[in-house]
Amino acid sequence: MLAEIRGRSQITIPAEIIKKLGISEGDKFEVVEKDGGIFLCPVIVYPKDKLLKIAKLIKDSESELSAKESFDTVEDMFADMGINVEDV
Repeated sequence: MLAEIRGRSQITIPAEIIKKLGISEGDKFEVVEKDGGIFLCPVIVYPKDKLLKIAKLIKDSESELSAKESFDTVEDMFADMGINVEDV
């Protein structure tokens, strides 16, 4: 397929590619030049404040996990819950 550069360095991506990839107006792309070619890579951009919240959730969950008691055996875990596996 051929495409032509227009004013303001704009190019139209053929409709069948847009439909096939599910691209819509406002989508963002990383533009990469490599070996004489131009590549468009779809990306999702998240606001910094949202990423900071996600990072905090991950850090908090890691802290919770490290504070959790670990068990050497499944039987020990059930015993901690008050379950005797021999009775089951």
